[in-house]
Amino acid sequence: MAKTKGKKGNRTKKEELFQERVIQIRRVSKVVKGGKKLSFRAIVVVGDENGKVGVGVGKAADVIGAVRKGVADGKKQLVDVPLNKANSITHPARGVAGGAKVMMRPAAPGTGVIAGGAVRTVLELAGVKNILAKQLGSSSPLNNARAAVDALETLRTFRDVAQERNVPIEKLYI
Repeated sequence: MAKTKGKKGNRTKKEELFQERVIQIRRVSKVVKGGKKLSFRAIVVVGDENGKVGVGVGKAADVIGAVRKGVADGKKQLVDVPLNKANSITHPARGVAGGAKVMMRPAAPGTGVIAGGAVRTVLELAGVKNILAKQLGSSSPLNNARAAVDALETLRTFRDVAQERNVPIEKLYI
């Protein structure tokens, strides 16, 4: 891995690629023998804006520790997103996580990211520039983010479909 020397000091290129966005920070409590034990839960989306994205959750006694754990968890959960030339998804997709359902459709260049809440954050950090998305069911940011990642995980390219069917790519267009 090549090291780069710049304003941020010595960092590997792999570390600099990923951006992190906190979707939600919540104070949670656990009832123990001595009373209530307070901690924080952070939901973090990690992505490189070039086809990789992941959602992580971290819990710790302080907010900074929870966010750090969420980033580490998000990097473990990374998925690859196939994008087309218009920086959109290849075909319509649906994702489910818990009670949340997310519906996504490709859009023409210039449309932008038409989505709300956690789904918008996931799509932006995945590098999708033109898409139509809708959250259905639950309003939970964690479940909606996971449903968005589930939908992006189901995407396939023409090359993938051609390999599965054992036919040349040219035959798919006929």
